[in-house]
Parts: sequence; C-alpha cells; structure tokens
Amino acid sequence: MALRHFLSLLDLSPAELQTVIDRAIEMKAEHYARRDQQQFPGHVLGMIFDKASTRTRVSFEAGMAQLGGHAMFLAPTDTQLGRGEPVEDSARVISSMVDIVMIRTFGHDIIERFAAHSSVPVINALTDSFHPCQLLADIQTWQEHRGSIAGKVVTWVGDGNNMCQSYINAARQFDFELRVACPPGFEPDAELVAANASRVSVGNDPHAAAKGADLVVTDVWASMGQESEQDERAEQFTGFQVNRELMDLAAPDALYMHCLPAHRGEEISAELMDAPDTVIWQEAENRLHAQKALMEFLLLAHQSDA
Repeated sequence: MALRHFLSLLDLSPAELQTVIDRAIEMKAEHYARRDQQQFPGHVLGMIFDKASTRTRVSFEAGMAQLGGHAMFLAPTDTQLGRGEPVEDSARVISSMVDIVMIRTFGHDIIERFAAHSSVPVINALTDSFHPCQLLADIQTWQEHRGSIAGKVVTWVGDGNNMCQSYINAARQFDFELRVACPPGFEPDAELVAANASRVSVGNDPHAAAKGADLVVTDVWASMGQESEQDERAEQFTGFQVNRELMDLAAPDALYMHCLPAHRGEEISAELMDAPDTVIWQEAENRLHAQKALMEFLLLAHQSDA
C-alpha cells in the first residue's frame, strides 16, 4: 500500500474521513474520562511552521504528548529550509528521523513536494490553498450537535480562501450543499468550483446564501500575509458580517462556526462570538481530538505498510 498523507480532504475516502471523525469523538470522551491514550511511545512528530499559529501548535503538540510521543517545533530560523535548502532534501532528511510530519506553510506545492520525498506520513496543517485539519474539527463539532451533515445546507460568508476551498472539498466528501457568498473578486478557485458544480454555488449575496442554511461559516477578511490589505478589504467586505440579522435568515436551529482567530465586529459580531450557546470554542478544542484521531489513523496505516 502506498504511503498515506493528508494534504487535503481528498486524500482520504469519505468512509475513512467518517472513521476519523467517529474516532475523534471517541477519543474526546476518553480524554475527559482521563483514559490512557499513550499508544505511540517513542514516536516523534516533526512540526514545520512557516506560518505562526496558536491552535495548530497547541493542538498538535498536546495531541502527540497525549498519544505518548513527542512533538518537535521547527520554525524557519531553526532549519535549513529557512536558508534555502531544497524542500526535497529537507523532506528526505527530516522524515528519516521522525515518525510523522505536519507542515504549516504558504504555497500548497511546498507540502506536495515535501510529501513526495518523505518516508513518513505528512499532514497539511494549513497552506494557502487548503486547511483540511480545521474541517475535521468543524465536521466533528457539527456531528456532536446535529448528527450527520449529509444533505444539509452550509453557507460560507467571506473570502474564498483556504478555508472556503476546504469546505468545497468537504461538500464533496461529506455530501452536503455549499453556498459561497463572497465580494466580487474574492471567489474561490474557479476550477475547484467547476469540479464540484453539482454541490457548490458561488454568489455575492450573503443574505440569499444564508436563507434556510443549517450551518453558516466565516473567517477573517484578511488572512495571514494579507495584513497590508486589511483596511481595503474591510471596505470591500462591508455587508459580509455573520451576525444575528444574518443568522435569523438561516434555519431556526442553524449553527455558526469560525476557525479563529476572529476579529469581533468585522467578519463576525461580538454578540455571536460571546453568545452562551456558541459552538466556536468547542470547534477550536476539537482540533486536538480530530488531529489525534488523524495521527492515529496515519501512523497505524504506516505501521501496517511497513
């Protein structure tokens, strides 16, 4: 069997993704019950960060520790990658010394090149194109509160960024309808949309997209690396805030999510962020459990292939 990686949601079959989600929920219950989950003693997770993060670092580092292993944080200044060593060379060397690798970087081609020359599983912890680990946490959160997401209507409001594009892949893999509402010029990749045209629609009216939706999702208007565009984007995204008015158009029991960090008063209202019934904080915590389940899946698959 070929080495398994997780560079996008399409790297696992729908059945495998559901297995990971179900296992994440189970591992979360085990964690709360303080059951021993240290099934990978001596294993090392290499964490390569070209982009800083709170949730990604804490969730992967804590998750690997809870699995009995060790996580090694590698910033660009700590490795030869930051000094111009070819990705392919770094992949060969690093993967020879660790058991699994996660990478948070810019271009998606970087992680594809690394995985192509890695001898261990590689996890996409975010690229400019996709953020599949966050989708595992989001789908886990939905399932915990509402059951299967198959056949539901999900609305994305805001930039057609890596999160939006991961939701497009999720619509395909988890069998739901996705409505994307972006300001003109901020739509997701056209080829990706066209490949999923039976499930995904893209428009510029957030109110129309939110009507009757079961889940409404958003993200910051200016992602990491786009800080210089913040003021300009704030003007262009006027009217694309997820707030109580928008949620009143959705289904009566609709949920809303945000991958964080959030800018209260911009892409999402403070009222929704601080509401007592929000699931956003559970969504954030579920990164830990979903990624533990994912690492378990990939490590066991790698062991069986060895």
